[in-house]
Amino acid sequence: MELQADRVAEMAHRPVAALRRRDVAIALLSVPSEDALASLPVIRRGLLAAGNPLSAPFWQSAEAILHKIAEHDATFGDVHGWLEATGTEPTGIIGLHVWEEPSARSPLQEEMHARLVGFLEERLTAGEIDPDRLATGDEAARQAYVTLQEQWMTTPLPDGRVPMTVLLDEQDEAFLADWAAADAEARAALQSVLDRVGDRPVPVAELRTAARRLRNDIARPGWPGQMLVSFSGRTADALPAEDDELWLTLATSVASPQGDPLSEEDREFARAMEWAEDEDLDFGADVNGHAEDDEPDELSAAIAAVCALDHFDWLAVMSSLVTGGPGTPASAADLARYVRDFDPDEVIGLEVARDAGDEDVEDDEDAEYGDPDFDDELADDDDFDELSIEGLFLHVTAMWSVLGAIDEDDRLTPLGWWGLPEAMRRAWTS
Repeated sequence: MELQADRVAEMAHRPVAALRRRDVAIALLSVPSEDALASLPVIRRGLLAAGNPLSAPFWQSAEAILHKIAEHDATFGDVHGWLEATGTEPTGIIGLHVWEEPSARSPLQEEMHARLVGFLEERLTAGEIDPDRLATGDEAARQAYVTLQEQWMTTPLPDGRVPMTVLLDEQDEAFLADWAAADAEARAALQSVLDRVGDRPVPVAELRTAARRLRNDIARPGWPGQMLVSFSGRTADALPAEDDELWLTLATSVASPQGDPLSEEDREFARAMEWAEDEDLDFGADVNGHAEDDEPDELSAAIAAVCALDHFDWLAVMSSLVTGGPGTPASAADLARYVRDFDPDEVIGLEVARDAGDEDVEDDEDAEYGDPDFDDELADDDDFDELSIEGLFLHVTAMWSVLGAIDEDDRLTPLGWWGLPEAMRRAWTS
């Protein structure tokens, strides 16, 4: 289907003479790349006739990206970067906020995105944005473009709303709702395993010994006591006095850390890197001042590692340990193996998505470790990185050892058999 300038104007709801680069770019991306390439000279002639020629750098960049798409060499980042270089398309991530794709935007996101596009059009008209420099990859122009958007996002609108604040509030609400649903599903799945196993008696003597040892650890500075206290998000004085409550509180925090040692800058960096990985982007060796060889402190690294484990990982481990009982191997390597081999449908008759909020995957070639549609194929998934999962569980097993949930041979103890599932149920209930 060949696009005409009039058709582009119709899609953009403005006359040909007033079309922006973004309007043309969106129209070109709406049709197959071969059709878009064939339409380029036609659209260009139509714009020229209307006295709106745009610029040579734009047309050159359009031809380059369309050829790249046609040859299947373009990533999401390539395409979105070209769209942003039109000078009126918001960047995909601004601060802590990530724009959803148009079909997935909420009414609030759609409103704020449209408002920001309008603001950028005003700045473009005022000469504050140079799209030709953006099209040629000028880093200073791109930074100025991002700064302009950050300023708008953090400035109150006439009605008093601050775009960044209301968008993040909505995003947090949606995430928490998705996470609560995943908690409930995982809790129900774990309960089905516990029901099948039957009673798991409380090992009173082991619990008393472990609690006494934990109080001694907590009274001393450094590892391991202060790590467990930090994970719990409490002070040592605020921990429960009863043996069982003390143990379960600390064991629950191992699976669901309540402490948050990360700075706002660190959280923003982590969010940006997660988005970049999802969208095939490469920020290079330095993002927002973070070099690749920057290393977080021990507590931050431990909490980050545990938080990287999701419902699927924990359910796989709990299912194997509960079913196996005391003496079950429970080293980090064993836990990673349980995750690799876990089939939720086969073991407990339930599907459990790896990550709360994941959407269906449309293209098998793009499916990666963590996609819920491929949970049943994890054992055959070449993308499953067992060593990485083992590395995450190293922090868990270190603290389980201190709790007495596993012994010196990294095997599940009666205390761990009773307590770890109870702690997990608490983590998925809070």
